[in-house]
Amino acid sequence: MTRPVTLFTGQWADLPFEEVCRLASGWGYDGLEIACWGDHFEVDKALADDRYIPRLLDTLEKHDLKVWTISCHLTSQAVCDHPIDERHQAILPARIWGDGEPEAVRRRAAQEIKDTARAAAKLGVGTVVGFTGSSIWHTVAMFPPVPPEMIDRGYADFADRWNPILDVFDEVGVRYAHEVHPSEIAYDYWTTVRTLEAIGHRPAFGLNFDPSHFVWQDLDPVGFLSDFRDRIYHVDCKESVKQFNGRNGRLGSHLPWGDPRRGCDFVSTGHGDVPWEACFRMLNAIGYQGPISVEWEDAGMDRLHGAPDALAFVRALTRIEPPAAAFDSAFSSSS
Repeated sequence: MTRPVTLFTGQWADLPFEEVCRLASGWGYDGLEIACWGDHFEVDKALADDRYIPRLLDTLEKHDLKVWTISCHLTSQAVCDHPIDERHQAILPARIWGDGEPEAVRRRAAQEIKDTARAAAKLGVGTVVGFTGSSIWHTVAMFPPVPPEMIDRGYADFADRWNPILDVFDEVGVRYAHEVHPSEIAYDYWTTVRTLEAIGHRPAFGLNFDPSHFVWQDLDPVGFLSDFRDRIYHVDCKESVKQFNGRNGRLGSHLPWGDPRRGCDFVSTGHGDVPWEACFRMLNAIGYQGPISVEWEDAGMDRLHGAPDALAFVRALTRIEPPAAAFDSAFSSSS
C-alpha cells in the first residue's frame, strides 16, 4: 500500500525542468507534481506541439521519475478573484493577463484551466491541483457589515464560473483537486461544505489536502480527512508552525514569510505543528491510494537540504501501514 512520494515543483520553477528532475531523482523521489509555470509544463505548448509531451515524458523517464498530478495554482487563482490587480499580473502569463481588464483576465484564466484539463489528459494525468479564487474573500473580516445576499452571490459566481470548466474535466476524464486555502472560495471546514453544495457535489471537483493551512486556523486536519474522505483527490505534505506569543497575530500582520513576528509560518515538513502520524493513519483508514506530494517551503532553511530531509520524513510516514485485516466497517464501507 506504500504510496509514491513526489516533489511539487512550484517552489523550484526558477530552475530548468531538467535540473529539477535531476535533483529530485538524486534525492530518491518517485516523481513530480509538475507546476504549470516556468518551463516545467506549458499548457499552450502541450496542446499546440505534438512533440512537447513526448519530450517531457522522455525527460522524466531519463531520471526514473513519474507524474501523477499537475498544478495550475497561479492561473486558477484568477478565475473568480476580486479584485484583479498587480498581484495577479505578477503571477500570470502575459497572454492571460493581456491588458489587465479584470473580467477579460477571468475569462482567459477560465479558458486556460479548461485547456489544462485537456493537456493533463494528453499527458496521461488524472488529477489537476489548484485554486479557485474568490469574489468574496475580501469580506472575510465582516466589516463593513456583509449582507447574506452578498455571500450568496459569491458562491453563485463560483458555480457559474467553474461548472463550465468542470464540464471539460468531465469530458476528458480528469478530476480537479481544489486546495482549501485562505483567499479561496473554500478556505476552512464550513466554506468547503458550502463550496461542494454550490456545485451540487459533482465528482469532477474534489480536494487537495494540505494541512499547513489548517494549523494556523486551529482546524482539525484529521477530522477533515474523515469527513471529506470521498473528496480527497490529492495530498500535499506542506508544514506550518504556530508562533503565537501575545504579539504575533494569527493573520500575519502583513509581514513576509520567514519574519519571526508572524503568528504562523511555513517550515520544512516534519519541523512544525501538523499531526502527521494521525493524518497518515486517517489516510490509511479512508483508503487514500494516491501520491504524497512534498510541497517544500521554508524561508529559514536551504531547500537543497530541506527537500531530501522532508522526503526522509515522509518515507517513514508512508510505512505506517494498516493491518492486513479489513478496515473497521465504519471506514471500509466508504473507501
